[in-house]
Amino acid sequence: MALRLLERNPGHGHPLRPECRLTPIGQEAASLAHEIQGLAQDEDRDLLRRAWTLPVLTSLHQPRFFNDLRRTLPQITDRALSKSLQSMEERQWVFRQVLPSTRPPRPLYSSINLGKRISEITAPQVLALQDGP
Repeated sequence: MALRLLERNPGHGHPLRPECRLTPIGQEAASLAHEIQGLAQDEDRDLLRRAWTLPVLTSLHQPRFFNDLRRTLPQITDRALSKSLQSMEERQWVFRQVLPSTRPPRPLYSSINLGKRISEITAPQVLALQDGP
């Protein structure tokens, strides 16, 4: 309810056990979740359930350096971002390319394979919400 995904169903349910329904935003989120769930195999779902997987993939709609990713996700810790990127790199959802032309050499992260498809689904939705109505 705090995220405005659910609202009380007016006129229904017991006051101590209120029934809820999806708001229009909640319906969009559910549709998005269903689309992502349809792409994932059983072995991918554990990674999708982790807290930072979807926000990181959404931020990787374009290649980014670590600090740029960190700025787009202000509440993530360095450790959580690093662990998320490592686990997605192992699953081949993220590609890490070290650019020797920068001083010091810095890794550039890009979404690939299933990570890219998820990023392509989530990024337009988030960017539209950021732009506002």
